[in-house]
Amino acid sequence: MVTMRPAGATADDLAADPVYDRIYEAILEHRLPPGTKLPEEKLAAVFKVSRARVRKVLARLGNENLIGVVPNKGAFIARPTFEESCDIFEARRALEPAIVRRLAKRATPGDVDRLQQHVEAEYQARAADDRRPVIRLSGEFHNLAADLAGNEAMARPMKELSALTCLAILLYDSPTSTTCRPDDHAHIVAMIKAGDGEGAAEAMTGHLAAIEQSMSFEDKTAPVDLGAIFS
Repeated sequence: MVTMRPAGATADDLAADPVYDRIYEAILEHRLPPGTKLPEEKLAAVFKVSRARVRKVLARLGNENLIGVVPNKGAFIARPTFEESCDIFEARRALEPAIVRRLAKRATPGDVDRLQQHVEAEYQARAADDRRPVIRLSGEFHNLAADLAGNEAMARPMKELSALTCLAILLYDSPTSTTCRPDDHAHIVAMIKAGDGEGAAEAMTGHLAAIEQSMSFEDKTAPVDLGAIFS
């Protein structure tokens, strides 16, 4: 099978990289707000790696649209505009029902177990009132479903969209906004387990609509300390 990759990416760029993983996780956990500057020298010192290694990670994040580079100023975490945020949700509404529809047709008992274990971890994080894991697990549920669906052309953009959604929520959160609700995820998993692709797709569509409708499009970002985030 041919592995699809972003334009300009090499096999090495797609390999597991702890520096990339930690930055991606920090985005999912809302620890890296939109607009945060990512200086190569600072990141190299924080992660104790070479600037060349950092440059590769930043290039990969750039290929995934998670950072932008401003000439003569450096790399910054992406800041989705109102219009871009609407586009992100529109893309998810088109992609994710197809993902869970496909997964419902091919999920093994082991796949269902993994999804159920993930939902249980979400419930446990909520019970512990541990906000960062709640946020990260919410996003990772969607990535896991895409991975289990077995279509790399779906899974790759899903990972990008999950992180971009986290950035949009950070920018446009509201007092009534909520992360993904584990009850919603549990319902989607139940549809997948039953082999009900249309039911899973309908549940996913409603789930995404509820998140988008709870958002308030006002910028609420604040300065951050990279050293503190990755210490």
